[in-house]
Amino acid sequence: MSAAPRPETSPRMEPFRLRGANFNLLVLRLLDPRPEAVVPAIGDQFRRAPGFLRFAPVVLGLDDIALPAHEVDFAGLIAGLRELTIVPIGTTGGSPELRNAAMALGLPPVRSVGGREEEAPLAAAAAAAPVAPEPAAPPPPPPGMARPTMIVEQPVRAGQRVYAAGGDLIVTATVNAGGEVIADGNIHVYGALRGRAIAGGGNNAEARVFAQNFDPELISIAGYYAVREGLTGAPIGKAVQVRLTGERMRFDPI
Repeated sequence: MSAAPRPETSPRMEPFRLRGANFNLLVLRLLDPRPEAVVPAIGDQFRRAPGFLRFAPVVLGLDDIALPAHEVDFAGLIAGLRELTIVPIGTTGGSPELRNAAMALGLPPVRSVGGREEEAPLAAAAAAAPVAPEPAAPPPPPPGMARPTMIVEQPVRAGQRVYAAGGDLIVTATVNAGGEVIADGNIHVYGALRGRAIAGGGNNAEARVFAQNFDPELISIAGYYAVREGLTGAPIGKAVQVRLTGERMRFDPI
């Protein structure tokens, strides 16, 4: 009696894949690292600009911290930020001791794409296993070549985030309240801007924001920002160009 034929088996699918990717992350510079100072201040921004940073992954900037690592309450900071539905995922800058203290609580150092390698944290240097090098950042466009531009023709809804990496963003419709548009370059909104607009990623202080109907929840250029209640001198509801002059925002009618 012959044995029954064995069923054909399909090749096993690989359970995962790793690939390099670039993401737009906000850096929360800790000018005062005390949880009792930082957390209430961010909570106040939440009240003035609903949705500001809510569920956003952030990197903690440590360059401005002059305190020794043992005096920085990273556990309190992490707990306080998470209570505000902010998700700290890592750190940038600061001394090796500060980075070690944060990494012990699950916040590893994060290197910006194309940035310099930070000194390896002392505690991790001995245990770190060799890893494949990260893919090189794409070279900047040659002089005279236009930067890439993203064009969005549909309204940006509440809770939606649109990011134009490495270039400008043009929205031909409305950015609704609760929506967010982000660009490394300029932002043009040919409808109403009622949500949040963040231009000049990577500290591009020359970036500008243009809106036909200017009524945002929050506006930011190169890390400088203003919320709706702080726009008392801006022509709300009008066509406006926003730019930086030094460290001040300027709102010019178009």
